[in-house]
Amino acid sequence: MPAMLRVLFIHQNLPGQFRRLIRYLQTRPDVELTAIGEEAAVARAKLGPKLRTIGYPKPDGAGEKTHHYLKYFEACVRRGQTVTRVCVELKKQGWIPDVVICHPGWGEGLFVKDVFPRARLVVFCEFWWAADGLDVGFDPEYPASFDDRLRIRIKNSVLMQSLLAADDGVTPTAWQLNAHPPELRHKIHRIHEGIDTAYLRPDPHARLTLPDGRVLSRAQPVLTYVARNLEPYRGFHVFMRSLPRLLAGNPDLRVVVVGGDGVSYGRRPPEGYASYREALCAELEDSVDWSRVHFLGKLPYASYRTVLQVSSLHIYLTYPFVLSWSVLEAMAVGVPVLGSDTAPVREVICDGENGYLTGFFDSDALADRALELIARRDETAAAGLRGRETVLRNYDFESVGLPAYLELLKPLRQFAEEGDR
Repeated sequence: MPAMLRVLFIHQNLPGQFRRLIRYLQTRPDVELTAIGEEAAVARAKLGPKLRTIGYPKPDGAGEKTHHYLKYFEACVRRGQTVTRVCVELKKQGWIPDVVICHPGWGEGLFVKDVFPRARLVVFCEFWWAADGLDVGFDPEYPASFDDRLRIRIKNSVLMQSLLAADDGVTPTAWQLNAHPPELRHKIHRIHEGIDTAYLRPDPHARLTLPDGRVLSRAQPVLTYVARNLEPYRGFHVFMRSLPRLLAGNPDLRVVVVGGDGVSYGRRPPEGYASYREALCAELEDSVDWSRVHFLGKLPYASYRTVLQVSSLHIYLTYPFVLSWSVLEAMAVGVPVLGSDTAPVREVICDGENGYLTGFFDSDALADRALELIARRDETAAAGLRGRETVLRNYDFESVGLPAYLELLKPLRQFAEEGDR
């Protein structure tokens, strides 16, 4: 019998990017798993009986008198201290991990090596903030101040300290890797967390029942837009402003929007509005036939899959920022994607080959290109299928992501080999 391998996952919003890897490791009889996350995330996570989860209370943020450049850093230090206490208790109980896989973006990876110096620490390097050339200052509608630029420099301190302490870093795309300073890239491996392409696949018979009872299918033109939260970072303002032209150009078109009304990135909605959706609906008023626009909020994953499966064309817009899972999930389902011509999207989509690109800021051009592609649905379906081939080849969890993780985590290699016998 091989020795038991102990793996510790740490993510405040458990399981985060580690869901599929955690599920796989639970199938191995020679791996013992523990995961640490914020109590609220642990309570709602359904990750299987073999995973021991430990929740910690949400720590206090920065003090009122803390310099505003340091508020994020102080909040991360407080969270790092909270996680450290959990790790110390684990060590007292005699549970010492061989491998720790951690998202350091909220400070949880700052002190792990101080508690478990012999463990292999792998941190998830999601994004290195930059004052110029990436997301900050990209959108002239939401300009960055000089003060913002100085604050951003300090914000990277948390990731830098965590990565310096780690044995390895992991980031999903080449663009995200190259956003990091050259001095740190040698530690970072490009491994996408993986798409479940067996579950996310085309279904020509899919039917989506809307809240009003209407049923949508592939037999009619359906345009979809998805974001975790409907906000400018994902081009929601550009998309919304394309609606008058889109709906006028095709009287049969239905638009389905999935996403919450919060803010994941960037600044709050305009003063006087609870969300960007509310602000943009007020801006557009009766220039849009709202009876043909369906805001579904956040959906269960199965319902979200159905939305993609009935789509004729999927819109994906983003600042130069972290690539969303949704664009790869849409491609996996085989729906043609019209994406913004921004660097993270160009890494995945080649215009006219496996999808389509359009300028980020031009709402009229977005509407015109979308109308053209929807009118040629029979032709563009082939590009959608080539998009699925792209995901199968480069982003599938079983055949691409998992083997890459097992190769990186050397202690796991022997377990993977023995498990395949």
